[in-house]
This record gives sequence, C-alpha cells and structure tokens, in this order.
Amino acid sequence: MLLFGTPTLEGIIGVLLAVGIGMTIHEFAHNYVAHLMGDWVPAQQGRLTLNPLVHINWVGWLMFALIGFGILGSAPIAAHRMRNPRWGFLAAVAAGPFSNLLIAIVFGIIFQMLPPNVILDANRFTFSFVGQILYIIVFFNVLLFLFNLLPFFPLDGWHIVYALLPPQMARVWGSPGWQQYSQLAFFALLLLSFTRIFPAFSLLIGGPANAITRILLG
Repeated sequence: MLLFGTPTLEGIIGVLLAVGIGMTIHEFAHNYVAHLMGDWVPAQQGRLTLNPLVHINWVGWLMFALIGFGILGSAPIAAHRMRNPRWGFLAAVAAGPFSNLLIAIVFGIIFQMLPPNVILDANRFTFSFVGQILYIIVFFNVLLFLFNLLPFFPLDGWHIVYALLPPQMARVWGSPGWQQYSQLAFFALLLLSFTRIFPAFSLLIGGPANAITRILLG
C-alpha cells in the first residue's frame, strides 16, 4: 500500500486486483512459454493454470503486505530443460514482464472505452471508484513491467541480459561473484529508495511508469 500513500477503499481493491492479476499472469506466462520451449517441469508441477494460489510466494506476499515490496510468485523454469537453452529461456523469462505490459494495455483500452461519467466523479476533477481501480491496475502492471526489466539479479531483466550476451561475456555475467555484486547493488538501491536517501527506483521506473500510464489511459 505504500506505493499509493494513504490507503483508501478503491486503493486497496485496486492494489489487490492489480497484484493478483499481474502476478498470476506474469508467472503463468513464464511457465507456459517455458512449457512450449520444452521444459516439462511447469506441467509436472501443475503450473499451467491461472489459479493464483498455485503461483503465490507466501513469504514474498507477507513482505509486500508489511513493507510494500516482495517477490510475489515464482516459476520453476530452467534453460537446460529446453530444446534451445538460450533462446527458449530468453522467451520464457521475457514473457513475464511483457505479460504485465499486455495487461496494462488491455485495461488501458477498457479505461478509454468507458464513458466519462463512469471513470470520472461528478465534479470531473478526480477519478470515480471504477476509474481509480482501472488506473491502479494499469499503473501497477506498468510498474511490474519496468521493475522486472531492471538488469539486477535475481530479476527477469538480469536473465534477459544473460541470454542476450555473447558466450564469453555471459560467462562473466553469470558467474557467482557477479551475481552477488548485482544482488548487493539491487538491495542497496532498494534500501536507498525506502529510506528516501536517494530515490533510485523512483528515477529508474517511477517517471517512465507515469509517462507510459498517461499514454495508455489517453
């Protein structure tokens, strides 16, 4: 809830819907594309479903409820089980964040198709209950899209860079030492953002997320 300031009823509903829809489809997309690429584990573990309870990382959800950040779900995918380990894994990893962008686009279209009296309140200066919920769903999924593209371990962006790099550079990027440095840098930026010492994530994804959301909502 910290992402949206003082909690309101529409804010709480919007965040719950945004997190539930965004996380579920994000993890399903990872698992389904990995399945198409030859990884048998998602099907074996029953991950080819849109049931959110299958995908939830309960520790991550508790962290999100307490501090506004957490790893909400997980996908048991692996490059070595795919027919083409490099490009298959790239497709499976990229499917997650790009599914969030697709969600944002779909709800943005719904927002634009609704008449003004549905998405705006009576005085036309603020969103209505429905408008606020749709706005939060769009904005939150744009945030998930951008956040997961950051090239820090263990985010999807790190794995995307790993798959795109030439073999020699990929070996360095994927080495345990480099992974550790990347993870430490990620948590350092996260700490700086939460303590308001330096709004790293606000600069990296906050501004772009607002700009993309404005475009999608028209």
